Amino acid sequence: MSAVALSLEGKVVLITGGSRGIGAAAVRLFRQAGARVAFNYRSTQAAAEALAAECGGPKVCAAFAQDLSTPEDGRTLVRRTVDHFGRIDILVANHGIWESQDAPIATMSDSQWRTTLAINLDSVFGLIQAAAAQMQQQNSTGSPQAAVPGGNIVLVSSTAGQRGEAFHADYAASKGAVISMTKGLATELAPHGIRVNCVAPGWVATEMSAPALRDPVASKRVLSLIPLGRPADPLEIAGPILFLCTPLAGFMTGEIVNVNGGAVLIG
Repeated sequence: MSAVALSLEGKVVLITGGSRGIGAAAVRLFRQAGARVAFNYRSTQAAAEALAAECGGPKVCAAFAQDLSTPEDGRTLVRRTVDHFGRIDILVANHGIWESQDAPIATMSDSQWRTTLAINLDSVFGLIQAAAAQMQQQNSTGSPQAAVPGGNIVLVSSTAGQRGEAFHADYAASKGAVISMTKGLATELAPHGIRVNCVAPGWVATEMSAPALRDPVASKRVLSLIPLGRPADPLEIAGPILFLCTPLAGFMTGEIVNVNGGAVLIG
């Protein structure tokens, strides 16, 4: 009996926020599955270049310095990916920010609200817009490079987008919008063979969550809400993202895949 293969040979994937955390785990995993990978970074140039080299260098893994805070930023990153690899088959919108300091709604600054939505939502709109247009163009031209027409878009949301998060209304609102986008776009893009799904992680051991997980009081509260009793490893989020882009998930679209150690069950 042969082994089950999760191969993405011949595919080009763009992973945002790919230099660390969930993004870096996804970059490695998609390369292991045979895809050519583009990813962006904002300030971690050394880590990004090291990761790209580790994963085979610019012919198969390219790191782009690219801020993502406007729709045009997202469109630019897609263009850079297509210019480099000639196409795009998969978009993984993984980047985002979460302010570790609590901000009551009565005193949350306009700047924090706008910055969070700009990065977590506005740039995602630009990414999806450009990637979907490119995927549709590839389909219409019948490119011989595409073994299977269509494409995959995976958006990374959060448990906060499903049940809210006190003192982080900006983050919860942005991630809730990502979930709604997933459902609407799945219906809109299905006739083009483009599947749109979402992975909603709970707490993950990344640099972004480190301040809260290191704090004895905050950490105790966080872990008490996770039935499995620990945060996820980034690879445990990257795995479901990869799965959604394989033929084994070919009949899934518009789904919100919870990867949270059971947290939503009790939240």
